[in-house]
Amino acid sequence: MNYSRREIIQLYGLAGLGMTLTPSLFSFSQTEKMGQRTIPSSGEKLPMVGLGTWQTFDIGNSKSELEIRKQVLAQMYKMGGSVIDSSPMYGSSETVVGDATSQLDSQDGFFYATKVWTSGKQAGIDQMNSSFRKMKVKTMDLMQIHNLVDWETHSKTLRNWKEQGKIRYWGLTHYVDSAHDTLEQIIAAEKPDFVQFNYSIRSRNAEKSLFDTCKKHGTATIINQPYEGGSLFRKIKGKELPAWVGDHNINSWGQYFLKFILSNEAVTCVIPGTSNPKHVIDNMGAGYGRLPDDNTREKMAAYLESI
Repeated sequence: MNYSRREIIQLYGLAGLGMTLTPSLFSFSQTEKMGQRTIPSSGEKLPMVGLGTWQTFDIGNSKSELEIRKQVLAQMYKMGGSVIDSSPMYGSSETVVGDATSQLDSQDGFFYATKVWTSGKQAGIDQMNSSFRKMKVKTMDLMQIHNLVDWETHSKTLRNWKEQGKIRYWGLTHYVDSAHDTLEQIIAAEKPDFVQFNYSIRSRNAEKSLFDTCKKHGTATIINQPYEGGSLFRKIKGKELPAWVGDHNINSWGQYFLKFILSNEAVTCVIPGTSNPKHVIDNMGAGYGRLPDDNTREKMAAYLESI
């Protein structure tokens, strides 16, 4: 059953955002929920679209910008998203996440993920404890080793912290193709709960073997760089979506790129970053409706290359 634009706005509490900000909701039904994927190490279900905070949440002490980030997080949660990914590398982002979520009724409903980004055992412990305080959580859902910095040291700490219940999951991250082989080696040896890496419609190196390695060793995947740092939007600027993507509930170029990623069943969650309530609604929309099959995936990739 489809709903009118006004009914959708009322249903999701979006009136304050304006009626022009909900293009991705037009085909949603009231009973539909965002798709979820299973975390292999626990069986827990995770919404397949989350939020990255690199650059977009680094706003310092601006109260007006904080209000916008609160709106972004509130709309993400209303649409079924929960994963918030941050890092001490991201300036004030951890603090902004903590300040924003602490002012929302949904504070306890988010899945908080951040990273350790320093060398040395005690330096890592100190930095991670600081992240707990900044994000205002007693238990971190996911702590990751940022870009594999001193991973051998930090992995020992994270294993201990997981046993103690201080964190629920631990993982590794990187953002370039050249790190994929190293990630595979560590996954095989250490079997982390999560690994975060780059993957997109034009950057498909992870399909060679990284996804298979994650599946073999029971490691969940979080995808960063889904828009290739914005270069995908620059490529399609002024271009219309092909009509045939409507069969897969794709209503924007952002959903085109995200649904390509999510149609790979080895993807647990994708974390596009945004500071715009309109864009977060659109991004979350990629977690709804039909996903492309293998033939359509290749058709999508070929069409993009043809532009």
